[in-house]
Formats: sequence, C-alpha cells, structure tokens
Amino acid sequence: MFGYRVPAPDEAMLISGGRRGLGGAPFRVVTGHGKFVLPVFRKVRFLTLSMCESEVTETCVTRQGIALHVRAVIAFKVGNDHESIINAGQRFLSDQEQMSVLTGRIFAGHLRAIIGSMTVEEIVTERQKLAAEVLDTSKTEMAKIGLIVDSLQIQSIDDGETGYIDAMSAPHKAAIQRQAQIAQAQATQTAAEAQQEAARKQAEYARQTAVVQAEYSAEIDRAQAQAAQAGPLAQAHAQQEVLAAQTELAQRQAKLRQQQLVAEVVKPAEAEAERVRILAAAEAQRMKIQAEAAASYDRVALDRMLIDQLPQIVKEAAGGLAGANVNVLNGADGLGEIAAGLVSQGLTILDSVRQNLGGQDSDGARAAGDRSEGKANGLLQLPARKDKKSDDGPVDVD
Repeated sequence: MFGYRVPAPDEAMLISGGRRGLGGAPFRVVTGHGKFVLPVFRKVRFLTLSMCESEVTETCVTRQGIALHVRAVIAFKVGNDHESIINAGQRFLSDQEQMSVLTGRIFAGHLRAIIGSMTVEEIVTERQKLAAEVLDTSKTEMAKIGLIVDSLQIQSIDDGETGYIDAMSAPHKAAIQRQAQIAQAQATQTAAEAQQEAARKQAEYARQTAVVQAEYSAEIDRAQAQAAQAGPLAQAHAQQEVLAAQTELAQRQAKLRQQQLVAEVVKPAEAEAERVRILAAAEAQRMKIQAEAAASYDRVALDRMLIDQLPQIVKEAAGGLAGANVNVLNGADGLGEIAAGLVSQGLTILDSVRQNLGGQDSDGARAAGDRSEGKANGLLQLPARKDKKSDDGPVDVD
C-alpha cells in the first residue's frame, strides 16, 4: 500500500518529520510492525539491528615493559531497547559503517590500558581474564553510543622478536623434553629386559627339550632290551591274551544271537497267540450277545403277535352271544360287567397261548383249550359273581 512501510526483523524504522519521539528524540522508533507514513511530510530511515564485527590489532606494552602484538575480535550490535536505538541512530544513522570503526578504537584503548597493568605471564595464561576486564571497562562507554558487546575473543598474542614468550616456555619445554627422554630410556631398558627374558626362556626351553628327548630315547632302548630278553615267554603271554579276547568276543556274539532269537521268534509267537486268544474271546462274546438278542427279539415278536390277535379273540367271544337270549336287569352296570367278562376271557386265552408256546404251564394250556372248545360250541362262560342288590334287580343269563 502506498505510504505503508514495514521494517525488516533485524531493522529499526526511524520516522522523522512529525511529532517527536520518546524522551524528546527527533524521530519515532518502530520495530516489529509496519506503519503508515505520509509521503513528502514524513521521512523514513532504517537502522540495522543485526550482529556486527570489529577486528582490533594493537601493540600493547605490559607492566614489565615488553611490547606485545595483540589481535582481538569484537562481536557487537545496536541494543533492542528504544533508548539504545535512539543513541545509535543519532550517531551512526547516516554512516552505519562507523560503528565497527568506533568500536575497534574504543576496545583498542581499553586493551592498551588493561595489558599495561598485567605481566606477560598473566596475559598468556589468563586470556579469559583479560577479555572479561576489557568488556567490563568498555560496557558503560558502549552503552552511551547505543551498542552492546556480545563477545570478545583474544585471537593471538605475539612478542615479536624479543623471544620472551619462548624463553618463558623454555623451562616447560626442557621439562617436557627431559620427561620424554626419560620415558624413551625407560622404554629402551624395558625392551632390552624383555629381550633378555625371552632369550633366557628360549634357552631353558631348549634345555628341557633336550632332557626330555634323552629320557625318551633311554626309555625306548630299555623297552627294546626287555623285549629282546623276554623272547618266547612274552610271545606266549601275548597269544594267551589274544585267545582270552577271542573267547570274550564269542560269548558276546552268542548272547547277542540269543537276544536276536527272542526278539525275532519268541516275542512274535507270543504276540500271535495272544492275538488269537483275544479274537476267540471276542467271537464267543459276540455269539452270546447275538443269541440273547435273538431270544429277546423272538419273545417280543410273539407278544406283539398275540396282542395284535387280542381284538379278534374278543370279537369271536362276543359273537357267541349273538344267538343267546340275555336279559340285563341292572342297566348300564350289567352291560359293563358283560363287556368286562368278554375282555377278561380274551386276556385269559392270550395268557394260555403264551404259556403253551413257552412250555411252562400245561394246566394253563388245557384250560385255554377248554375255553376254546366252549367258544366253538357257541357257549360263553362269564365269570361267577355274587348276586347283589340294585335298583334293577339281579341279572339272569339264559
């Protein structure tokens, strides 16, 4: 948008031409956001807030009067607060490169002052202390111009051709060289001792090897002599040992053969006999079960057949009453008794037939035959009963 200005993240926007800024500053400071600026009537300038670097190379004289060439690097920037930005803007806005030049001059002066109060030994061995003192002494002065120092690094310290620093380090170098020579001598001595020990061990090993070989040769010669003296006796002992070994071998083979026969003949035969016995017992049990089942089936079938014939038997018995002159005097009770008598005769006939077929009761068979004969003659024998009084009177059967 025309007239709307936005500073970069590492910049401060300074607007002049309008009302004055904080603390009576001739410009207003804007950071982190944009602002609408009237063209022509306002003027906008930008001050960098990024990190800057200044290098200082200075010849300084120590408290001992020895000149040292010191090289240092300073990292600095404009402070983020409005006061620091106003101070820096009033001094460096037109030429911001002057910040590095002025910072280098300020630190060069402080370096000369601090090094002038120290010895060479302190400067060389305590560089961090030197840098801290320079920062502390320059902090107030840098704040006045709106700058803050992030770090100060002493890069190098050189005494030129005086050789003071080398002379200062000479005792240390000599001590280090002496320690190195001592270590080298100790290493050489240790190596020599190790070589001597190795040679001694090798000689001892050779001696022990020669002794063992001599003892071994003597043992062989002694054994050969004993063998030559033994002669036939040793041969006989050897043959006896061979025979004993052969006998033991034959016994082991016979035992193995016996075990093989048991495994190949006896065990299979016993197993076959057991199998036949089990099969025979199973077959007998099967036949017994089948016989019992058949008998039970025949009995059930016979009972079923007789039960099926029971209605026909009752029917035939009832047919015998067809031509009879029957007077029922006691009404419904009399008819029920006649029907009960017919069923009772049918059951009696059924029981008689079952007993005749089973061969258990000949008297029952004869009684059943008599009843059958009576049925054939057209006579129905009713069960005897005692006369009882009723509303209808006794029942007479002709």
